[in-house]
Order: sequence, then C-alpha cells, then structure tokens
Amino acid sequence: MTDLPLPLAASPAALDEAAVVAMAAALIQSRQTILPKRLGAPGPGPAELAAILNAAAHAPDHGQLLPWRFVLVPEAARAALAEVFAQALLERDPCATSEQCAQAREKAYRAPVLMLVVVDGERGDPEIDAAERLVSAGCAVQNMLLTATAQGYGSALTSGKALKAASLRALFQLAASEQALCFISIGTVLSRKSARARPLASAYVSTLDPDRGVVPGF
Repeated sequence: MTDLPLPLAASPAALDEAAVVAMAAALIQSRQTILPKRLGAPGPGPAELAAILNAAAHAPDHGQLLPWRFVLVPEAARAALAEVFAQALLERDPCATSEQCAQAREKAYRAPVLMLVVVDGERGDPEIDAAERLVSAGCAVQNMLLTATAQGYGSALTSGKALKAASLRALFQLAASEQALCFISIGTVLSRKSARARPLASAYVSTLDPDRGVVPGF
C-alpha cells in the first residue's frame, strides 16, 4: 500500500542529490501521529512489515549492542494483553469500575499491527550509558515509523502506567534489566486530525559562541 509520489519509491542511486533530499524531506514532513483508535485494517502485509522491522537495523548503535528489541502482539495474543491492561488498572485503582476495566481491555485490540518496544539497560558494554541506548531505540523506532509512512500507513507511539506493571513484564518475559518503553501501532488511517503546527528550528536551536556563550539561532 502506498499513496506517496512515485519518485519516493525509486532507488536513491537513480536520483540526483537534490531529489534525494526532497524525497527525505517529504517523507519526514508527512509523518503524523495517528491515535490507535483511528487505525484500522488492512495493516501492513508480511513483506511490508518485514521492511518496517528491517529499517530499525539502520539506527545508530554505539558499540553495536543491539540494546532494543520489538515484540509483536498478534491477534491471538490480544486477549492476554487486554487482561494485563485491566489487571494493571485494578492494581493502580482497586475501585475502578467494570466499564473502566472494559475500556482498558479495548486498548489491546486497536490497530492491525501492535508491538512493544523493549530497551535493555545492561546488554553488552556496561560503559555505554543508558541514555545512549534510549537514543538508539528512538532512532530505530523513527526509522520504522517513517517506513510505515512511506508505505501509506498511519502509526503512533503509546505509553502509560501499565508498562511498569508486573503483569505486563511477566507477559512479555522482560528481564530485570529491560524496560518496556512504549507500544507501536500501525494500520490504515480511518480518520485524522489536522496536522499540528511544527516549531521552527529557531525555537530549539542555539549556537555556542566563543565570546558570548550560548546564543539563540544558527
């Protein structure tokens, strides 16, 4: 599935530098978070999903630790995840109503493709800081989101207190050194909100000047 211009599907080797830059800019700027409740079938097919997952391998990874992994949650496993969501809610709020528990369960059934992002804080070289591992995971996730966008699908990252629940850690068999970072949802966009305004680079970039210290802009 794709609704991007045909040049975006061409090999970069067949394009000049300006076209590659324009292609990358168009892809990055077209990515938008689409909430899981707005994602439906069909989702990526096997080849498309493989391309999304393989894109993660091109993220920066200091020391080649591979400090992150992804756990797919197929339809057959959604019921187990739904019960974990409900149990996690009851652990936080024993007074949660049956309706609130049903709403928690329902979140497990959204989006055709659902996966958990897991980061290991101790895998490989212990001298490589946890922050670098998280940055690597973020880059891997962004590569996947951009690939899904290029295929014409919507996507979202979701988190929440359930990620820290013992029941969720047990379901996904997380080691003591592993952290459940977020869920990735991918599917066909059923509806979307207007794209939000993005900040200009001048709002978040400054320059270290040898005489004046850190000054705004670039």
